[in-house]
Amino acid sequence: MDEQEFKERTIRLGLNVIALSRSVTRDIASDVLVRQVIRSATSVGSNYHAACRARSDSEMLAKLAIVEEEADETMFWLQMLMRAGAVPDSKAKPLEAEADEILRITVASIRTIRARIKRGDGRTQVPSRQSTVAPRPIRNPEIRDPK
Repeated sequence: MDEQEFKERTIRLGLNVIALSRSVTRDIASDVLVRQVIRSATSVGSNYHAACRARSDSEMLAKLAIVEEEADETMFWLQMLMRAGAVPDSKAKPLEAEADEILRITVASIRTIRARIKRGDGRTQVPSRQSTVAPRPIRNPEIRDPK
């Protein structure tokens, strides 16, 4: 699976959780659970997108660690929704399975990057973001140039 396909899967997870949330029986408790699962599921995709833009392996690892945490959290909140009786297992189980698969792929990627860093093959350099325009000198109107 390439980067673009995985990005799409993370987006679909968030959208499918949003769709599921619209079918939940609403009360005070389920509202809290729904907000939490939406936050964690959509965070999976946003942090994976950020990881893809990482400038170094260490930056990528940091973002992928968040993806790992949020995918795991999504599974937790889906389980809470099912156990609270707010959503039928038949609707939440496929989303839980997808979050679990995303979690497993993410963990494998983290291990691969760590091994690459350990071998010394990692992207450790952050590209320079310095401007190519020379800075202008700061002028203080109270100081006169000695000429």
